[in-house]
Amino acid sequence: MKIAALQMTSGPDVAANLATAGTLLAAAAGAGARLAVLPENFAFVGLGDADKRKVGEAEGSGPIQDFLGNTARSLRLWIVGGTVPLKVPGEGRVAAASLVFDDAGRAVARYDKIHLFDVDLPGRREYYRESADIAPGNEPIVVETPVGKLGLAVCYDMRFPELFRRLSAAGAQLLSVPSAFTAPTGRAHWETLLRARAIENLCYVIASAQSGIHPNGRETYGDTLIVDYWGRVLRRKPRGHGFVVCEVDLNRQAEARAAFPALRHRVM
Repeated sequence: MKIAALQMTSGPDVAANLATAGTLLAAAAGAGARLAVLPENFAFVGLGDADKRKVGEAEGSGPIQDFLGNTARSLRLWIVGGTVPLKVPGEGRVAAASLVFDDAGRAVARYDKIHLFDVDLPGRREYYRESADIAPGNEPIVVETPVGKLGLAVCYDMRFPELFRRLSAAGAQLLSVPSAFTAPTGRAHWETLLRARAIENLCYVIASAQSGIHPNGRETYGDTLIVDYWGRVLRRKPRGHGFVVCEVDLNRQAEARAAFPALRHRVM
């Protein structure tokens, strides 16, 4: 079975972003991928942080969700839709929802980003207040896919290993981490954190990233990675639009987990 991780430099034009995503997804499917992961905010990166509220969709309907369902069905491809801004009843904010569509175009799982990026970057005049416009989730999600049991996470979640422990304890064999990592924190921590989550949980990690300078002037780090259960980087795309594809070997993963049973040795 093959998996794909896609990399984009999204902007405020939803239709243009979806066209780019569609081209990349078709290429990934053509390369044999059964499951593809889009980056965080793949369909929309606004000029202002609050702009995502304007493109928020009701769950189950809207151009972004229609695109994901139609594309998954036409390509016969499972798709992890990065994050989609979904309206939250009773809230002015939206959820950063990572939606999974099966190869018949059905939405089969939803994970709302739990950990929100409210930080001032050390040594820089750069700050983020994600919680001003995004309502946090509270439930870890694992979904059965043709390539294995997939645990869902998003970007800043990767700094919280307890979430990934819960995902692996629930049976996850793979972990998706669609991201829009800042350039300074990416240079410092991106690869280290992803490889650590893979090693700790003996899981594959699929980290699809935003990359480059966006129309709002902010820079994302890129470096889309697929990491195996032993912490080895199998594929990477450092910069720009594109994708990487590689095979998943669940039998070898199971053998490694049996020979090195760290997950069974947990006492806390």
